[in-house]
Amino acid sequence: MKISAIALLAVFGTAAAGSPELSISVRDGSFDGLDGLDPTVKWENSAKSGDIDLSYGVEAAARPTSDIASLPRSVWGKASTDVSGWGVSARAEVDAQDMSSADIEIDADNAEADLSVKMVAKAGGSGFDVKSVEATKGFDADGARVTVNPRYNIETEATDVVVNYNNGDTDVKLTASVDNQEVTISHQIDGDNRIAPTLSNGGDVSVEWERKLNDDSSLTATLKPNESLDVEWKDADWTANVNMPIDGTNINGANVSIKRDVSF
Repeated sequence: MKISAIALLAVFGTAAAGSPELSISVRDGSFDGLDGLDPTVKWENSAKSGDIDLSYGVEAAARPTSDIASLPRSVWGKASTDVSGWGVSARAEVDAQDMSSADIEIDADNAEADLSVKMVAKAGGSGFDVKSVEATKGFDADGARVTVNPRYNIETEATDVVVNYNNGDTDVKLTASVDNQEVTISHQIDGDNRIAPTLSNGGDVSVEWERKLNDDSSLTATLKPNESLDVEWKDADWTANVNMPIDGTNINGANVSIKRDVSF
């Protein structure tokens, strides 16, 4: 007998306390009949234990199958609390098909100091390995918002810094390391149009244009000369993506994906 993850999570969600939310996503795929679809079910809930806020969830495939163990894709849990003026949270996510390790993310945020710290690690049989650390410091300057975000990847020993400047209509983002520098200037032309060119020291150039169609709909096009043209259309719960590889002035085919989210 084949069982769908939708049925399993519907029973689980009904039995659980609170008001869990279910969403089904049809993800990217080459739509060769129904086998090309990749439906996904996401369920999450929250609870409170003393001063600690808890949230947890699961993502599973929604295909009918007789192998129930193959349905879950990931399971996650998060705990949040306040410690001496810092909002601290720890999130763990486990691959349901390989539970030998867990991805850990620890965040600490101090609103008064306008400072946040983030650490990403992996915990498993080999111990607790820190993968990366970063901090973000923000401040206001002449009506604009400025943030400085130094980052260090322990695995690759790569270090860079992201500096962001936003004055409302214009947002400037500079990402710089010893070898590479990149700047993106995003400008809101009017209430419906935004343009954002990106330049790098290696000579790479891209331009993003976003057009707001209505309150729930937008169209975004990103051009990377001699590489690709990407178009994303969002319409409420629908998202369509088109990727078109470019060689000179030639467009070499198109890859199309469509996603629909349904909430219960």
